[in-house]
Amino acid sequence: MSVETLTTISPISNKPIITRSGLSDAELNALPRTAKEAFNSYRRTTLEERQKIVKKALSSIRKRQDDLAKELTEQMGRPIAFVNKEIQTAVARAEHLLKISDEALKDTDGEPEKGFKRYIKKTPLGPVLVLFAWNYPYLILVNSLIPALLCGNSVIIKPSPQTPTIAEHMKEIFEEAGLPKDVIQYLHCGSFLQLESLVRSEEIQLVCFTGSVAGGLAVQSAAKDRVPVRVGLELGGKDPAYVRKDVDVKWAAEEIVDGAVFNSGQSCCSLERIYVDSEIHDEFVAAIREVLKGYRLGDPFDKSTHVGPVVSVKAVETIRSHIRDALDKGAIDATPENETFSSPPADGNFVAPTLLTNVNHSMTVMTEETFGPIIPVMKVQTDEEAIALMNDSEFGLTASIWTKDVKKGNELADDVEAGTVFVNRCDYPSPDLAWVGWKNSGKGQTLSKFGFDQRQRVRPSSLDLNREQAAKENEDRWRKAGGVDKAWSIMKPNEKSPYQGSLGRPIRLQCKRSPLSPRIMNGVQRHDYQIPTLQAPSMAARRTCKSPMWLAQPRFT
Repeated sequence: MSVETLTTISPISNKPIITRSGLSDAELNALPRTAKEAFNSYRRTTLEERQKIVKKALSSIRKRQDDLAKELTEQMGRPIAFVNKEIQTAVARAEHLLKISDEALKDTDGEPEKGFKRYIKKTPLGPVLVLFAWNYPYLILVNSLIPALLCGNSVIIKPSPQTPTIAEHMKEIFEEAGLPKDVIQYLHCGSFLQLESLVRSEEIQLVCFTGSVAGGLAVQSAAKDRVPVRVGLELGGKDPAYVRKDVDVKWAAEEIVDGAVFNSGQSCCSLERIYVDSEIHDEFVAAIREVLKGYRLGDPFDKSTHVGPVVSVKAVETIRSHIRDALDKGAIDATPENETFSSPPADGNFVAPTLLTNVNHSMTVMTEETFGPIIPVMKVQTDEEAIALMNDSEFGLTASIWTKDVKKGNELADDVEAGTVFVNRCDYPSPDLAWVGWKNSGKGQTLSKFGFDQRQRVRPSSLDLNREQAAKENEDRWRKAGGVDKAWSIMKPNEKSPYQGSLGRPIRLQCKRSPLSPRIMNGVQRHDYQIPTLQAPSMAARRTCKSPMWLAQPRFT
């Protein structure tokens, strides 16, 4: 099989800007084996050692954030005014995971039981494969990478071909911080057949995928014949917002526009459906229009730009097809006049923010993920109608309720089918709260202490302290009986003893009878048990041993 060439097309100019080569089949097959070798060594490091490496790497990322941010604008088109914030947020998120790692990874005690120590030990999982998307590459990557490394796992990362350099930077930065070689590996790949081969490799223990539902189902299907492998999926969203009639309309409009349009709407948790109480519908739409008048669409390297291009020509086509379908079915384009919306840069994939009213669930824009800067607003009569419409979706990533009555908002949230439900907030994953998806939005979880769970194993342990105590009591009884001057001496075949020549031929050795040595032959006691300790053995220890040994109780004459 020939090695593929992957080309990154700039969303700003639609011209090639980066070229990377994929791997040969031999190189691909070596990745998981190398990851397993690296894991076998790295897993033996202490948590403190791993924490120091991660802390140093995060410091380096912070120092390089300006260069990393500029590169991100070039590759995926987010305005330069906002890209630094992703780097800063990624570091802050990772620092929180670092802060809670002691607590998240410590052993968990079992219920007390007299004479036993019972606990659950947390151990590293093994090589982890992380397949991450282009829209928030640093944020998405740290969700999986940081807990995986802190748990003691090796990691193979595959970036989107749209943002290929992120993986290269992360490997370099972490190795400079002291991470052993090959604990992080990366590959550039656009072939699902090669990814399928990786997922099926027996060394891979966890696959973390962020992307489309179709991509997630393909990864899950590739893993279906492997019992040991775990699969975590963060997939699409069609996140709804419900605006109740008691809300501060102007404030809610500003927040909701930001939640729908930021990053050109290219976020799995962007607001894509807005339900508004009929009593304030017209006022709310007017407020949205006012907010949109102040937005600027244009060159993402211009610091005054709010909205840059979407990622590809295909994305432009999808967004515009959703708008056409809605308009054909009776929707109204209520977008205000805005010079930048009507005259974007000639090159690139620019789509103006669009406000649609009179929409319903017969329209694609209300049912399928758009992933663009579209704000569809639907009128509702009651809380019950709003919640039913919010739940009328195959997706369930996040949802938001906007109201002055926070108690009522929280009550309504209990009926919403989504992994995260915000009240008076949106599009805000927090590192101390688990990030999860319901329905076709995914499975598994990242962030918070629960984000470590999928990246480690648990091993219950129960230690019989009674035997340890019995052995100590035996030794004490020997000493009190005057039968021992020194600790027991254990001699293996052909081993020299300070008290005798060859085994079984004592030199000036005499043993004194005691309650625990009823039979002494020629100065030594013979038995058929291997003693695993230099102290007086318990009977339980003797019963478990198999190879013949000689046990001497020395006493000088």
